[in-house]
Amino acid sequence: MKTKLQKDDDWDLIIQPKGAWFELGLKEVWQYRDLVQLFVRRDFIAYYKQTVLGPAWHLLQPLLMTVVFTLVFGKIAKIPTDGVPPFIFYLAGTVIWTYFASVLSETSTTFLSNIQLFSKVYFPRLVAPISVALSKLIAFAIQLLFLVCFVVYYSMSSEAIQPNWLILATPALLLLLAIFALSVGMLITALTTRYRDLAILVGFGVQLWMYASPVVYPLSSVPTDWQFWVSLNPVAPIIETFRYAFLGVGLVDVKMLLTSTIVILILFVISLVNFNRVSRHFADTV
Repeated sequence: MKTKLQKDDDWDLIIQPKGAWFELGLKEVWQYRDLVQLFVRRDFIAYYKQTVLGPAWHLLQPLLMTVVFTLVFGKIAKIPTDGVPPFIFYLAGTVIWTYFASVLSETSTTFLSNIQLFSKVYFPRLVAPISVALSKLIAFAIQLLFLVCFVVYYSMSSEAIQPNWLILATPALLLLLAIFALSVGMLITALTTRYRDLAILVGFGVQLWMYASPVVYPLSSVPTDWQFWVSLNPVAPIIETFRYAFLGVGLVDVKMLLTSTIVILILFVISLVNFNRVSRHFADTV
């Protein structure tokens, strides 16, 4: 018969260090799904808590970027937009790119921005980056609805806009983009525990990446000799397919999409293994 003290010492959760390299801990993240929901709510509320316009920024940001792109790349540089009005062309690219860039940027500072929390409370460290990807979905949903309104308007006034059944593939495209953003972000945040300079370079790098992706130009406008190199960017076929789904213009290459998917999944496993390895002792180096 157990004594009262022995009963109090019986635990239903045992925290042990992860020994195996490929012990990814995804099952443990699912067990902490309530914490993920709390983090998503915290991130969304805290980000706009002291702003005047609040969630309205979700609409103003893509709108202002689209207006600038229309003036600079459409009116001045006169970059072709596959026959569709420049405004809706740039808006479609901006909406999908903004989600990717925001997830990558915030995930890349996971360890630095949560050091106080990580050093005091135990929970799966993957909860933090995953909650970022989910909280940014709220902003994306608002911006996507904004895009759909313009698509409906332009499709009624222009035969060049032809939405199609590939719209149903939007969740899959978004999932691939989220996994890729998380993968790159987790690799960067693991490196920033030792090299703080990388945190400074992320913003600049994301801007350069945008110009290397078909956000402000169609893939069809890229010279044939360069299309292969652009296709090596896993974001490129995702953006092109997304734009084709809503506007009916763009290059949809199944082979490029499959290649992009394979690269993203491999990178995700590598970044996950590295993230878990660094999370064991990052508090000693940050």
